[in-house]
Amino acid sequence: MRAAGGGQERRGQPDPIEFVPKQELEEAERRIERQHREIERQQREIERLQQENERLRQELEAALRAGKRQAAPHSRGTTKDHPQRPGRKPGRDYGKHACRRIPSRADEIIPVPLPPQCPHCGGEVEFQRHESQYQEEIVRRTVVRRFDIAVGCCRGCGRRVQGRHRLQTSDAVGVGAVQLGPEALTLAAILNKQMGLSLGHTQQVLAYGFGLEVSCGGLYRALARLARRAAPTYDGLVKATRQAGVNVPDEPGGESGDIRNGCM
Repeated sequence: MRAAGGGQERRGQPDPIEFVPKQELEEAERRIERQHREIERQQREIERLQQENERLRQELEAALRAGKRQAAPHSRGTTKDHPQRPGRKPGRDYGKHACRRIPSRADEIIPVPLPPQCPHCGGEVEFQRHESQYQEEIVRRTVVRRFDIAVGCCRGCGRRVQGRHRLQTSDAVGVGAVQLGPEALTLAAILNKQMGLSLGHTQQVLAYGFGLEVSCGGLYRALARLARRAAPTYDGLVKATRQAGVNVPDEPGGESGDIRNGCM
């Protein structure tokens, strides 16, 4: 009963106050102060990064707008207050005069004499010197060859035998007697397969440039025959490529086609 009574007396008393040592209290205050400083530093860093992000976004938008404004007056960059006049400067400030290189040969020499009298006043003209002028021109000329092919018969087997010249591209006669020469066929293959021209544009180049009339179908069949002749070389290149240790691809455009099958 005393113990119970004593316990009731203790519960009725106020809790004792525990004092924190001064050293621990100061350490806690310093720790809280450091945390406040770190929070302030992080806030300043966040503001700086936000400003940097806004600046970069504005520069990106300006660069994208400038890329779509190439023609004056919407040219790239800022305009000058006192811009220089475009073009070459007159007089001594013009700079070095550029000209075509003088050809190493002259296939045709044409004399150009003086006029009999001055075209301005009609007076007598006195000769002083010669000046040379060169002109590089493409002569539009198509050569037509006719091959008189000797045809015979073998006395042993009775089969037909005919001659063959090195400039001939085929042994066909009759309906296939008119053919394209090796130079014209090579040019057509370069235009169509290497440069990517269509058969119609290749036909126009041959017609306008050389006066050579040929149909698109004729070009297609001629290029197909060329492809068959070049098939062994093509197969050799494929084999060498597959066996090579290192290959560097050079992918052409979709219009260049494949010379092996003659496709556009």
